[in-house]
Amino acid sequence: LIDCIVAISMATHLNANPIVSNTEESHGASPMVSVPRTVEREPFSSLEVFELIRRVRDPEHENLTLEQLRVTTLENILVDDDESQAFPFVRVHFTPTIPHCSMATLIGLCLSVKLLRSLPVRFKLAVLITPGTHASEDEINKQLNDKERVAAALENPHLLKVVNKCISDSSGHVNDFKYSFDSTSSDFLPFSKFEP
Repeated sequence: LIDCIVAISMATHLNANPIVSNTEESHGASPMVSVPRTVEREPFSSLEVFELIRRVRDPEHENLTLEQLRVTTLENILVDDDESQAFPFVRVHFTPTIPHCSMATLIGLCLSVKLLRSLPVRFKLAVLITPGTHASEDEINKQLNDKERVAAALENPHLLKVVNKCISDSSGHVNDFKYSFDSTSSDFLPFSKFEP
């Protein structure tokens, strides 16, 4: 996974003329910078999750967001945060701009990291390619939802730098935490600041 993503992140533009959507409209929620990872239960909605990821930058077209490219949309986010559920979840589907997009794994990794850093720990997270929109959909979905592979990918300094660049907000602020995989709790745990 690491070698594949690093090679892809250094590749040339495959989609030289992506379709760009207007994103000036408000979706009815104020922008959120970060959500504290506390144990207090504050309900989340699909709109709030969308607000967290809408400004993630495309790794291939760095001046465009995933929302502008219609890679992420509010309609492709499902949040089940019912208090009666033992395991609430967030499921995000993203749609690559072309069926053979070489950046799909990297985009999914960026979305996963942004949400892991922003959502309360109670959520089980699944980041998936929208069904039928990518030639390697099953393989990429398996990689993106394998916590050990994601943790290993984030140990690569070059890859972590690319991810941090994509998920930094418009002010340039980013939480530069490395993540370690805790096999006893099946969770990612921040353990130190990343020094580029």
